[in-house]
Parts: sequence; structure tokens; C-alpha cells
Amino acid sequence: MLDLPYSLVIEATSDPAFFGFYSQELEGFIGVGHSIEDCIDQVRSGMHEHVELLQEQNLAVPRVNANPVVTICNEQGPRPHDLT
Repeated sequence: MLDLPYSLVIEATSDPAFFGFYSQELEGFIGVGHSIEDCIDQVRSGMHEHVELLQEQNLAVPRVNANPVVTICNEQGPRPHDLT
């Protein structure tokens, strides 16, 4: 069981030693790991820390996803929200 509070996307990169990750549900949450397992390990504590920072800054914190999904895919390039 992954026990994550939000959905997660892990993307392979052109460099086989790195994977990027982000959550579309948790604005501003991104990172890099050396493997899929490394990404998931970082996400477990990182999501909690990110939520704490949002709370400290009085920013909106999304509701926890009761059924989060982890998607693993090839590099997608810039996402539409990255271009604005």
C-alpha cells in the first residue's frame, strides 16, 4: 500500500538516472528521484511537508484524495499550465 494523500505522476526522463514527479492535485509539488522507488519515498514525506508549508503561508490546501492514483509514464514535456 502506498498510503499517499494525493495522486502522483512519475515521469521517466531522457536521462535514465532521473525521474521527475508531481501532483496535479497539490499545486507546486514537484521533485526528482533516481528511481521510481526513490520518487515514492520522497513523496511520502514531501507531500506532508508541502501541505505544512501551504498552511503556514495561509494558502489553500486541497482535500485529501480518498482514492489517489499513481501514474508512471514517459516524459510528457511542458504541461499546459507550465506555458502560462
